[in-house]
Amino acid sequence: MKTLTSKQRAYLKGLATNMDPIYQIGKESLTTEIVKGLDDALEARELIKVSVQKNCEDDVRSIADTAAERTRSAAVQVIGRKFVLYRPAKKPKIELPK
Repeated sequence: MKTLTSKQRAYLKGLATNMDPIYQIGKESLTTEIVKGLDDALEARELIKVSVQKNCEDDVRSIADTAAERTRSAAVQVIGRKFVLYRPAKKPKIELPK
């Protein structure tokens, strides 16, 4: 995935503001099942929000970066115990600013 410009990142952050997390990562951290689920969700939605529960001891930023790497997506932002991933679909629904 190519890197996002600051304008594109800001646009995606705005879209993600009102989204609810669709995945929760618990104490098992990033399992292959969760990565597969995130991959499927990105295919369907392009932009997803994920929350990391308090019982997960791993760093949220490193989980976001690893999840982005494994799903070939971009980590748009990390806020507290939540992070947002973006990957354009084959037929993108979200049109990024240039």
